[in-house]
Amino acid sequence: MTRADAAPTRGRWAELFLLPLPVLFLALGMQILSLTRPDLIRGPAAAPAILVAFLLLSSHLILRWKAPGADQMLMPIAAMLVAVGLVVVGRLAPDLASRQLVWVCIGFALMWGVVALLPSVRALQPYKYSSALLGILLVGTTFVFGTDPNQSGVRSWLALGGINFQPSEILKLLLVVFLAGYLEDKRELLTWSSSAIGWLRLPPLPYLGPLMVMWVISMSTLVAQRDIGAALLFFCIFLAMLYVASGRAAYLWGGLAAFVAGAFLCYLLFPHVRLRVEIWLDPWSTAKTHGYQVVQALVALASGGILGSGLGQGHPGFIPAVQTDFVIAAIGEEMGLAGSLAVVALFILLIYRGFRIALSARDDFSTLLATGLTSVVGIQAIVILAGTTKLIPLTGITLPFVSYGGSSIITNFLLMGLLLRLSAENGRTDEG
Repeated sequence: MTRADAAPTRGRWAELFLLPLPVLFLALGMQILSLTRPDLIRGPAAAPAILVAFLLLSSHLILRWKAPGADQMLMPIAAMLVAVGLVVVGRLAPDLASRQLVWVCIGFALMWGVVALLPSVRALQPYKYSSALLGILLVGTTFVFGTDPNQSGVRSWLALGGINFQPSEILKLLLVVFLAGYLEDKRELLTWSSSAIGWLRLPPLPYLGPLMVMWVISMSTLVAQRDIGAALLFFCIFLAMLYVASGRAAYLWGGLAAFVAGAFLCYLLFPHVRLRVEIWLDPWSTAKTHGYQVVQALVALASGGILGSGLGQGHPGFIPAVQTDFVIAAIGEEMGLAGSLAVVALFILLIYRGFRIALSARDDFSTLLATGLTSVVGIQAIVILAGTTKLIPLTGITLPFVSYGGSSIITNFLLMGLLLRLSAENGRTDEG
């Protein structure tokens, strides 16, 4: 038990004051849907808000008991994103809304388990290699036992008892644990140069080698599965953590150069990558076929204007997979630019709090772990938001806490539990 955990229970009043906001938003959103689109509501409109209120109050009490020094802004911010997601999923896919709510309940339970049962995040450090191997084995099993529930041609899911799970989601956390542990051990060596390739000075290859091997294996597995979005996400997380560990911009620039070269090679070798780039450059020429999804998302965002058409009053159903890949387009159409920017602001606040936790960490492993976990949320949000608005080619990943998907919800709640545990061990008690 850490010193922060042993301290007398504090009220966590800032957190308690903010937690009713997501409950009120969820209650108001479901009530509006019950009035404008009663055909979409399954059961009492107030039921989701009541359940979420119970989950948030339970979370607050558990944090007061087991982690009173944890950051007080993380839970309200994440809860507001979850509330937005529940309202939007209830609007877009009412048959899936109850299932999303079940995943949220499971996510809260797992987060409580991390906060209450994990003695310290440093307990994860000795399992860095086991974490990486477990993650790669999980993803590797999809080559043999994988399923394709979305009929997308990619068998990247595992099915068990009628429940589908995407291993690449949990791989994000496992690889962050590996990178944090390995980079902590080799931090000083990674800052020492023994050789150079042009202007890029490298550390001794025996120390950089295991890191690169694990990265290449994970990237190759994801590319072979055609999960380019996850591969891009892992690459960016890898670069962010390597830069924080070494403090050397040369690694960052070298990694960006490698990314450009790898992206060009993938463009030449893989037809699906080439197709996505062509859609990105000109979706309008194939607006009735391959570019249909992107075009409909852009039309939805444009038609929303500043304040949107109103919840339940738009036509986001024209966008394929809108509840997963294009949820921000639905928000933009019915809640307008104001609603979209509010969601972006929530992610900015969440990323800010995560990096504050990293800066206040008391050891290198905690700093790197907090950096990696925050980067997972931040980079994933940036990639999918940029893909939806046609700033970059679409990669097909979910918007954290908001998009429909059990694998994503569970992973993000586990991530939140780790960040709360980290901030508690740092002894953070500030309310701003």
